[in-house]
Amino acid sequence: MKPALFATLVLAVALVSGCKQQQNAASTPATTNDQTSATASTNMSPEQLGELGAQIKKHPKDASKLLSDHGLTEASFEKAIRQVTQDPDASKRYTAAFKKTKA
Repeated sequence: MKPALFATLVLAVALVSGCKQQQNAASTPATTNDQTSATASTNMSPEQLGELGAQIKKHPKDASKLLSDHGLTEASFEKAIRQVTQDPDASKRYTAAFKKTKA
């Protein structure tokens, strides 16, 4: 019984320390590149994001180039899309631009 208890205790300590390291990494300040990308993503309208999303869907192999041409990273593009989805009007505008560009 003692080996099972010891193994459980070791596992619990490992999980707690791993979670603590994740929280510390998440709370560290962003680098300048991340801040620049986040700023660029917020400067794009829902229509521009929709057009870019459609272009990425048409040419998935060129996704990194398309994003970098707009000063974005995959993470900053995703963040901008999440912001758009929080506003129903902006979401409709994104969808309309996506469909228009896709056609």
